[in-house]
Amino acid sequence: MAAPPNTDAKLLPLYEVDGALLPLYEQIADCPNCELARTRSRTVPGSGPSTAEIMFVGEAPGKNEDELGLPFVGASGRFLDELLASAGLSRQTVYICNVVKCRPPNNADPEPQQIAACAGYLDRQIEIIDPKVIVTLGRFSMARWFSGATISKIHGQPKRVDGRLIVPMFHPAAALHRGDLRPVITADFQKLPALVEQVRSGDGDVPSTPPAAPPAPPPPPPESSVTASPPAAEEQRTPLVSAAVAPESTQGRLV
Repeated sequence: MAAPPNTDAKLLPLYEVDGALLPLYEQIADCPNCELARTRSRTVPGSGPSTAEIMFVGEAPGKNEDELGLPFVGASGRFLDELLASAGLSRQTVYICNVVKCRPPNNADPEPQQIAACAGYLDRQIEIIDPKVIVTLGRFSMARWFSGATISKIHGQPKRVDGRLIVPMFHPAAALHRGDLRPVITADFQKLPALVEQVRSGDGDVPSTPPAAPPAPPPPPPESSVTASPPAAEEQRTPLVSAAVAPESTQGRLV
């Protein structure tokens, strides 16, 4: 996968695609399956090795991702890098993708037909990589395995599906809007190495329906005397950290 001119040297290794994934990436690059094919700059299939034991599934590319063709390269991506490091992981050891492979215009929520158009690609990625743990980041990927659930109640609680663990987590962008969620998200990430080891060892003590997680802190009260500066363009989302999963919602999306 070719990097655009003047790409940050630190990102160049993420453009390396191994042979197991290359045919799928080429298919995604030519995808005409929905209207996003007419507005995208680049497709964003994913990044990471096909042998990764942990797979992260986000929502949809934002402005930076659309320009670079890589997932999570804006402010959310920088925090994701911190979270990975806190768990002893890196982008070179995990696989990262989204449920939708092209950016919805104006960072809109991915629509049901767009998610459906990309569903086969995500199925194929899971088949090729065969991860031990899948981490959902945000409500649209969470809805695939936890229909109707509320992230504030189930975050960090694994569910066994088809021999692997599915772990719902807050999207990293949630912490950009609410600093009190940073320790919550970090604590959930730090569980990942033990969960991978649990799958390796064949430990079956994970329920198919997870128990409730400790509730996330409530949103802070509004401060009428302080006007916050708007976030960067790729982060202008409404952080739905406690709303029930609703893929058809038109509310703002977290990149």
